[in-house]
Amino acid sequence: MKYLAIIAFFLISTQQLSAQFSKFFEEKTLRLDYFHCGNSENEQFFFDELIQEPYWAGSQTNLIDNLHYGEQFMEVKSAETGEVLYSRGFSTLFNEWQTTPEAKTTACCYPESLILPFPKEKVQVTISSRDKKGVFVKKFDYTVDPKSYFIKKEREELPVFDVVHSGEPAVKVDIVLLSEGYTEKQEKLFREDCRKFAEGFFKYSPYSENKDKFNIRGVWAPSKSAGPDIPGKDIWNKTRLNSSYYTFDSERYLMIKDFQGVRDMAGNAPYDYIYILANTDKYGGGAVYNFYGISAAHHADEAAKIYIHEFGHLFAGLGDEYVGGVEYSEFYPADIEPWEPNLTTLVHFDQKWKSMLPEGTEIPTPSKDKNAEKLGVYEGGGYVSKGVYRPRINCLMNNLHTIDVFCPVCKKSIQEMIDFNCN
Repeated sequence: MKYLAIIAFFLISTQQLSAQFSKFFEEKTLRLDYFHCGNSENEQFFFDELIQEPYWAGSQTNLIDNLHYGEQFMEVKSAETGEVLYSRGFSTLFNEWQTTPEAKTTACCYPESLILPFPKEKVQVTISSRDKKGVFVKKFDYTVDPKSYFIKKEREELPVFDVVHSGEPAVKVDIVLLSEGYTEKQEKLFREDCRKFAEGFFKYSPYSENKDKFNIRGVWAPSKSAGPDIPGKDIWNKTRLNSSYYTFDSERYLMIKDFQGVRDMAGNAPYDYIYILANTDKYGGGAVYNFYGISAAHHADEAAKIYIHEFGHLFAGLGDEYVGGVEYSEFYPADIEPWEPNLTTLVHFDQKWKSMLPEGTEIPTPSKDKNAEKLGVYEGGGYVSKGVYRPRINCLMNNLHTIDVFCPVCKKSIQEMIDFNCN
C-alpha cells in the first residue's frame, strides 16, 4: 500500500507540474538572440532579436534548474508577479575566449542565443554571469511580449530524419545532429555518420542502459566545400557553419563562433542538445555546457570516444580532467570551487564527491598503481598539474586512448542529467 501511495503522489505531482507548464507556456520555442561582447576584464550583452521556432522538446515538469552549473544563468520570470517560471545554466565560447592572451589586448563580440518555452504572457528574461568569486551577477534584462508582431517567424526549412526514436520529446533527451562540411553529394555519408554516432554513443555506460530515454535526429544542410577550415595549414573552406580548427590557437580545438547560425539549423527539429558532425578525419572537436558540441566524424578508431568525451561537457557540465592541451589559462582560480561536478580545488569539497569516497581515503590521494581503480582525489586536472583535483586516475574525461569508462563521479552526474531531462 505504501508503494502505491508513493506512485500516486508522484503521478499527482507530475500532473500538477505539467499543468504549471500549460498555464504559462505553449509547446513551441522562443529564441532570444544577442551579442556577447567584452574583453578579459568585462562583458556586456546586447539584444539582437526574438525568433519563434516550432518545437519545444524540453521537460514540461523540470522547469527550474537547481544545479546552477555554467558560467551564465538564465531566469524567466512572470512580468506581472516576478515568479520564476523557467531557468537554465549554460556556458559560452566567449567565456573561454576571455581567458586567452588576445582578450587582454582587444575587445570582441560573439553572436549567441538562448531558448525558452514560448510564454503566453509577458516575461522578464535575465542573464547573470559569474564574477571573479564565482557568484552570479545580473548582466542582462529584457522584457518579452509574446504578442509582439516583431517576433520573427520565417525560417529556412531543412530535411530532418530520425536516427533513434524512443518517444515524445517532452520525456526524452533529444539530440539533434547537424551536418558540417558535407557537400551536396554527401548526404548519404552524413546519414551513415549519424547512424554511426548513435551506434558508438550507446556503447558507453550510462548511455547504454538508458537508450530508451533518448531521441536522436539529423538535420541535413549541404556545404559548398568539404571539411572545416584549418588555418594553421592555410586551408579555408566554404562550409555551412564555418567551423574551424585552431580555435584560440589550439590546433585540435574545432569550434564555431556563430552560435546563432547553429540555432538556425537546429531549430528544424525538436532538440535539447546540439551536436555537430564535421566531415573530416583530423582529430579534434570541442563542446561547451548547454551550448553545442562538435567533433570529427571520421577520425579512425576514436570517433565514438571523441563524441562521448565532448558530450560529457555539453550534457553534464563535466570538466576536462587532463593536464595541458590548451593555449589559455586562469580557468580555475585556486580560491574558487569549480562548478563542474568532477573537478575540485578542495575549497568546498564537501559539495562534490566527498560523500562517495571509501572510508579512510587519503586526501589528496597518491597517484599510485594500486589506486588505479580507486575513487579518490587525484591532483592534476582542468589543464593544470597543481591545485585542481579529479576523482580517479583515469576516466573518459581524461584519457581517451587508454580508458573506455567514466569514473563513478562522472557516471553519476550523467545519470542525474538524464533523469532531469526525462521527468
